[in-house]
Amino acid sequence: MEIEQPYIEPQPATRRRITFRSVTGFFLILVLASVFFFSAYSKIREDGFDNFQWTFLDLGINSLMAAGIVARLMIAMEFVLGLFLLFHIFLKKFTYPAVLAVLSVFCIYLLIVILKQGNTGNCGCFGDKLAMTPLAAIFKNLGMMAVTGVLMVMYPVKPYKNQDIICALLTLMGIVAPFLLNFMNTGSAPVPYKKAIDLSLLYKYEPAPSVDLQHGKHIIAFMSLTCPHCKKAAYLLQIIHREHPDYPIYMVIDGSETFRKSFFDETHAEQVPHLLYYHTNDFVKMAGLDGVPAIYWVNNGNIEYKSQYAYYQLDPKYMADWLKTTK
Repeated sequence: MEIEQPYIEPQPATRRRITFRSVTGFFLILVLASVFFFSAYSKIREDGFDNFQWTFLDLGINSLMAAGIVARLMIAMEFVLGLFLLFHIFLKKFTYPAVLAVLSVFCIYLLIVILKQGNTGNCGCFGDKLAMTPLAAIFKNLGMMAVTGVLMVMYPVKPYKNQDIICALLTLMGIVAPFLLNFMNTGSAPVPYKKAIDLSLLYKYEPAPSVDLQHGKHIIAFMSLTCPHCKKAAYLLQIIHREHPDYPIYMVIDGSETFRKSFFDETHAEQVPHLLYYHTNDFVKMAGLDGVPAIYWVNNGNIEYKSQYAYYQLDPKYMADWLKTTK
């Protein structure tokens, strides 16, 4: 006799529920990753990278090449964090805590910048792409930290299959990218340039330089208040001057008094020994006709080297070596 089986109602296939929390969490993680990507991209661009790498000279690194390597590795870290967020790599276990730690370090650094230089100029967080004062950048970082805290609570995605392999590939990709997008500049040595320079023109008028530039070794930068490349060179020179106040750096600056405040607000270079020189014809005689910034390494009134590519050849390492040599 056939036994009748009890009827069992078929169950619907189980599907992952899409909730408000998951949608909001996914949106916030995309926003957070996008900020890291934009920050890394804007700094690795050629016009935004210089100021960023020079901050590592300000932290005690005494070589442009070493500072460039460290800067690229810091940008790589931003790329990697952005990729880890986008691909949900070990979010709760590693990525969220790493984001909080990195942003905390950035905030501390920005506070030091404010204490040293005030809340002026561009902090370089987004390169030259988006100017931002140090205080504004701190608030930006605090906002990102708040978003990360929310994500830790509402979006703790569990690890998935083959995540270790994906993690290794993304890390390699993030580290290599800055070095491919912005090749290392190894030509940071000044160029030999044998020529006499008549620095007596600086002492024809009042005020005159308070130091004797006609004798001994001096690195003299001829600049204009409105020249963007001069501003970048002045920004680098003020970093080198603060780290090495014994280096004989001097700036001779041409231009209208109208632009003085904006020049020094942007470059923070007011503490670098300088002279505002309003005699354009004599300025051109000394600086030359190749344009500004004209940066000469002068020994007893004779130019021995020239920073041909301005700030790319203002390396503290070479300055130290040149000042040690005697002739």
